[in-house]
Amino acid sequence: MQPSHDLDRLCINTLRTLSMDAVEKAKSGHPGLPMGAAAMAYVLWTRFLRYNPAHPLWPARDRFVLSAGHGSMLLYSLLHLTGYDLPMEEIQRFRQWGSRTPGHPEHGLTAGVETTTGPLGQGFGNGVGMAVAQKYFAARYNRKDFRLLDYRILGLVSDGDLMEGVASEAASLAGHLGLGNLIYLYDQNSICLDGPTSKCFTENVEKRFQAYGWHTRAIDGNDLEAVEGALDEASLEVSRPSLILARTHIGYGSPHKQDSAEAHGSPLGAEEVRLTKRALGWPEEATFLVPPEALAHFRRSLEIGARLEGEWMEIWRGYQRAFPSEARELERIWRGDLPAGWDAELPVFGGDTKPLATREASGKVIASLCAKVPEFLGGSADLGGSTQTYVKGFPDFSQENYQGRSIWFGVREHSMGSMMNGMALSGLIPYGGTFLIFSDYMRPSIRLAALMEIRPIYVFTHDSIGLGEDGPTHQPVESLAALRAIPHLVLIRPADATETVEAWKIAVRHQGGPVALVFCRQKLPVLDRNRFPPAAMVEKGAYILSEARNAEPQLILMASGSEVSVALEAQKLLENGERPVAARVVSFPSWQLFERQPREYRESVLPPRITPRLAVEAAVSMGWERYIGPAGAFVGMTRFGASAPLEDVMKQFGFTAENVARQAREVIEKRLGP
Repeated sequence: MQPSHDLDRLCINTLRTLSMDAVEKAKSGHPGLPMGAAAMAYVLWTRFLRYNPAHPLWPARDRFVLSAGHGSMLLYSLLHLTGYDLPMEEIQRFRQWGSRTPGHPEHGLTAGVETTTGPLGQGFGNGVGMAVAQKYFAARYNRKDFRLLDYRILGLVSDGDLMEGVASEAASLAGHLGLGNLIYLYDQNSICLDGPTSKCFTENVEKRFQAYGWHTRAIDGNDLEAVEGALDEASLEVSRPSLILARTHIGYGSPHKQDSAEAHGSPLGAEEVRLTKRALGWPEEATFLVPPEALAHFRRSLEIGARLEGEWMEIWRGYQRAFPSEARELERIWRGDLPAGWDAELPVFGGDTKPLATREASGKVIASLCAKVPEFLGGSADLGGSTQTYVKGFPDFSQENYQGRSIWFGVREHSMGSMMNGMALSGLIPYGGTFLIFSDYMRPSIRLAALMEIRPIYVFTHDSIGLGEDGPTHQPVESLAALRAIPHLVLIRPADATETVEAWKIAVRHQGGPVALVFCRQKLPVLDRNRFPPAAMVEKGAYILSEARNAEPQLILMASGSEVSVALEAQKLLENGERPVAARVVSFPSWQLFERQPREYRESVLPPRITPRLAVEAAVSMGWERYIGPAGAFVGMTRFGASAPLEDVMKQFGFTAENVARQAREVIEKRLGP
């Protein structure tokens, strides 16, 4: 039974006024979008979306993505009113220290927030990743009589979202993949922060999305029947994602600021709030008012949600009886556990293995993981062969086969990163490969993954000037420093094939943030672990790979990745020179893992008493100061690279054992005297 128009209006105005009041109290925020989009959000949340406020993580729930995260008060109002664990006190503490209502929605902080949004376009890409995950899970686990995971991904996107390149990338791929489980409401209010969108955004958005292969429909966003009809129509689309272009009025109801940029990112002001309430027929002096009739109507979501989940539980119990193995597998994935024996058949590399690029070793590990871990899938940004991320023997993920394990992201690094976040939030362990230099294209998505502390795995290859002839445009001298600066991101740059296997083990097990695995293009010697410590020491972040021979070390050589083998050769030259130098070689694959070790361990690897130190890395020195100390030095890059054969580039920039040994002697002489 549909509510009366009066009740509809009351509920919609409750959303508007709660949002206005919270922003006004905070003296900060974005009231315009919540006021303008309240009507269509009300229809979506009370007539269409399948969710249970009492169980926010119900696996079969529809996912709602507020890509326009600046309109966070709309989402918080909906969560509070429908019965999620978000009391009025939190609405009144909007944007305040320690509240669960931050300026932009944060996943893991507020029940019902599916993903962290705010940087425009990211939520759009997250939703596409969630749609990919749903298609994969449904194809793998649904059965004819058990439609277990038929949930949809619905979202609210803005003019600003659709201006961002990441949304265009993700929309193109979503259309290609035929993601009919994806529906976006486009809040087409034609206003952005600086003014009317007519100053910068005059394309025909509907035709653009039709060209992408989307189903589209244009409506009046304040016409409740039109919104409901468009959502019903979109829900019948099974082979195309849907964009509902809803014309709305930013700051709806405000006498002086409706349809104005003034309503976008600033409080309306006390007097304008009063006048707006008058225009809406609302008590002018009341703040944070929730009429009992409106609350009762919204809170029906608790009863409806419990019923929907109860009906699903009946399906689930039948599924457990009919398909016990698949049910146990799903329960394991929902817990975030790995399957028993997942690492039992990882490749083994020994001292007799011919020199091997770490990207090649990584490719062999990926193939093994795909065979053992069903929730592990991914691909590359059109570099599958180069990054060794394309797995032969498994089908591609496509409209024809949503159980495929290799995703062709195309030349779309940014949307690959954003989609991986949506996939990770859905319970998958996604990996995505590209050249390290192109991590810059996906950095906003990496940062948000770290902020959410979710677990995508980035496979970055061609990691240094060692890629040679492609030249400085592709030689990532500054990328390691930039990525190491991101909190909660673990970066691992292994020295050889044996460290590569261990790096992958760490990445797959890791919780609490993403992992960047950084691999080389050139072939490297494979360390004989009968002579050197076990590669499992990678989990320590840094470890003594080769101790000084028969003496207390005078010097510590530190290196990561491809430069570790150079450091080992330099150690030999130092020890066998006319004036022997006792040098310790430390393999240093991960700063972040090293910093997590107890102080005693860290000081055992880098004793404070041994101040002559030399770090070697084919990148800029930024950050190495903490390990080198004032008496140390660095062999690395101080400029962009150059185009030439690998051997010439490495020699010209000083990455030879002879140069490292010479600079090490200079460090010793400077500290101890000639």
